[in-house]
Amino acid sequence: MPHSLWQGALSFGLVTVPISLHAATDSGPSVSFVRVHKADGGRVRNQAVCSVEETEVPAEEIGRGYVTGERIVPLTDDDLAQLPLPTAKTLTILAFVPAGDVDPLQIERGYYVAPTGPAANKPYVLLREAMEDHGSVAIGKIALRSKETLALVRPMGDVLVLHALRWPDQVRTPAGVVPDRPVDISEDELAAAEELMASYGPLDEEDLRDHYRERIEEIVAAKLEDRDIEAPGEAPQPRGQVLDLMAALEDSVRAARSTRGEDADGTDASVTPLRAIEDKVAGASKRSSAGKSVRAPKETGGKKTTAKAPAKKTAAKKKATGGRRAG
Repeated sequence: MPHSLWQGALSFGLVTVPISLHAATDSGPSVSFVRVHKADGGRVRNQAVCSVEETEVPAEEIGRGYVTGERIVPLTDDDLAQLPLPTAKTLTILAFVPAGDVDPLQIERGYYVAPTGPAANKPYVLLREAMEDHGSVAIGKIALRSKETLALVRPMGDVLVLHALRWPDQVRTPAGVVPDRPVDISEDELAAAEELMASYGPLDEEDLRDHYRERIEEIVAAKLEDRDIEAPGEAPQPRGQVLDLMAALEDSVRAARSTRGEDADGTDASVTPLRAIEDKVAGASKRSSAGKSVRAPKETGGKKTTAKAPAKKTAAKKKATGGRRAG
């Protein structure tokens, strides 16, 4: 099992499940730059300097302080150890809500939740399957990285996933961002926009590559080998102001279908749906019926009710789940 980042227990009602958390994502080979001196290419480093003595401070002499007004109050590890923090070792479930009631703006880092020890397996699987059948996710509190945070727990295939959540007052209101005047949308325009959306089809595997990083690596390799950098073709430039919205939508539909290699009847080209990523991570292709109860999927309007990734929050539930602040 990979190294755990947190060990404790998940508590809901009188049921306690020993668990550990494991990183579900990593930074990967993303593009990262450092600051350099343009004159000689030397690296420009950050230095920790004391504002009183104006001298560099070694790492072992750096502590933490709380800023209040114009003062900074130093706090020691012993000070923080005295804080009453029941979530330090327990993920406490506060409520079960529909997945769509959690605003994606609140979602931060993700972790895999693993049961710890054979005795934890049955309550772990029971909770996972109950949430999946009920179409719910769990909202709770947990202490991570020396601070308490809201948390969302959801089923994903055979595993439970925890997402750290921002507190409600960390989500800004959209005041000043929304259109400042009423806009009339005709039924024809709406239908054309929906047709354009449908013409995109599923994501292609090529869409899920970081082409920017690959191009940076090519440039770096060329500089290391002291060779010319091959200039890429120019990216298509956005057109000017749209004067005829309907004509632009119709042209976009035709262009999208042509780009995706569709036939005149709209037959899709070969693609890899994004859902395949989640199935791969969850091990859906290797999933076995062993250890799982056999029952028919719950039907709601002809479709199985599942707790997938959090979607758009409904207005009726904003207050209950810690959504956006009131304007």
